[in-house]
Amino acid sequence: MRLLLRVLPGLLVLALAACARRETPVDAALRSHTLLVGNQAEPADLDPQLMTAYTDQNIAVALFEGLTALDETTSMPVPAGAARWDVSPDGLVYTFHLRPEARWSNGEPVTAGDFVFAFRRLLSPALGAEYSYMLWAVKNAEAFNTGKLADFGAVGVTAPDPHTLRVALERPTPYLLSLAAHPTWFPLHRATLEKFGRFDQRSTAWTRPGHLVGNGAFALAEWSPNARLVVTKNPHYWDAAHNAIERVVFFPTENPDVEERDFRAGQTLVTFALPLSKIAGYRAQAPASLRLDPFLQTFFFRFNTTRPPLDQPKVRRALALAIDRDALARSVLQGSRLPAPALTPPGCAGYTARARVDFDLAAARRLLAEAGFPEGRGLPVFELQVRNDDLQPRIAEAVQDMWRRGLGVRVTLAPFEQKTWLQNQQTLAYDVSLGGWAGDFADPATFLELFVAGGGNNWTGWGDSAYDRLIAGAARTLDPAARLELFQQAESRLLEQAPVAPLYYGTRTYLIHPAVKNWPPSLLGFHRYQLVRLEP
Repeated sequence: MRLLLRVLPGLLVLALAACARRETPVDAALRSHTLLVGNQAEPADLDPQLMTAYTDQNIAVALFEGLTALDETTSMPVPAGAARWDVSPDGLVYTFHLRPEARWSNGEPVTAGDFVFAFRRLLSPALGAEYSYMLWAVKNAEAFNTGKLADFGAVGVTAPDPHTLRVALERPTPYLLSLAAHPTWFPLHRATLEKFGRFDQRSTAWTRPGHLVGNGAFALAEWSPNARLVVTKNPHYWDAAHNAIERVVFFPTENPDVEERDFRAGQTLVTFALPLSKIAGYRAQAPASLRLDPFLQTFFFRFNTTRPPLDQPKVRRALALAIDRDALARSVLQGSRLPAPALTPPGCAGYTARARVDFDLAAARRLLAEAGFPEGRGLPVFELQVRNDDLQPRIAEAVQDMWRRGLGVRVTLAPFEQKTWLQNQQTLAYDVSLGGWAGDFADPATFLELFVAGGGNNWTGWGDSAYDRLIAGAARTLDPAARLELFQQAESRLLEQAPVAPLYYGTRTYLIHPAVKNWPPSLLGFHRYQLVRLEP
């Protein structure tokens, strides 16, 4: 009897422990105010001036802060690094008044000179930043960036004092305050960059944990490649007292099925995406966790116009006309996205494209015959490169079948992980590639300026002087209606020449834990993590 009494308490403890629910990473995260976020892809770089991927910029907005930020709900610019600004009556001079209390993550003051240094670096021809054109509205910025002007002192950025930044423009730019929120406009800590190499050198060690100095609400604590990236609350941030998040953990999970399982298992609080096959189930069984948010984005095929026969507009246009976008949206996308007959999403700052690329198989066959390839005879087999995710291969397979049956065009599919897929597009190492573009600000310029000849993000090899004149004319035009009309003409020209073939417009389809508060739908996709709250 005494032996039984000795054993029973131990068995009782074991039984209770077995019955108790094991604490998940989400449980621990809610206790420690840690935001666990899916971010789809391993970052290529944390250098804000060299980022081209939306997923990389998702991290940059935690580590750095520009003069302005974009409000999640309205997409309008709001004060950030600058507490306020003045604009001259002619719209050509912006004077930003920086927050005197702003600090770098090492405690040093953020100054106007830090912005001037960053702008000089971005525009340096030696750096070769793909996004350098984001500063071309500034007086003489394009000339300096393209090597036509050697003296940076002639570029329209000055720092009259440590807390005042003056920006003089080539022309009035109605969306300049939105541009100022973009990562390319973020300030840089000069001493940190120069400690690890030349200021205009790419891919140095300054962006590694223990080295990176930022001015954002968070600081880089850990970067374990292909596993996780951790940022922790920056105590020197000017508004740190109101930041309720202690850390954010970004998971580069490329497979949405894996990410969805992780969410159900209590591994993440917010996913990057959700497999299409899971939408109906969550709508029926867990609607509070499902989000389908509007997103300013267009997916399209890029054609490498430097490779025959894709150097012929008729061939490209034929391929674009032979895509049944309504069928893609209905069957493959299961109604989660809208078909895109134009590049620019509808209602973008009051602009909706008149020109369209509709499904017209007869016109496509006629153009292909006129180009010398009736019923596809004589065409090589095209390689169509896609990102190896849940969605792109399925889209590519559907269009592969449309082109084969409708035009006799043969296509092979080549899936890549994001880093390689992106690099191939940038170096024109592809025939056809499925890509997309998320708007940097709510204006048609963010889509249509992509395809000017020689543009840093124009990864098609295409250039057209008539198109470039229309885009340049829109940039110089003060009258809003006349400006949008020039964009209409430019988009018509773009769709006619077809260096790209639009497919569908974006939607953020993802899962979010009910404990995550102050995470409103964001048309531009970015969230200021310091505003988020976790309420178990």
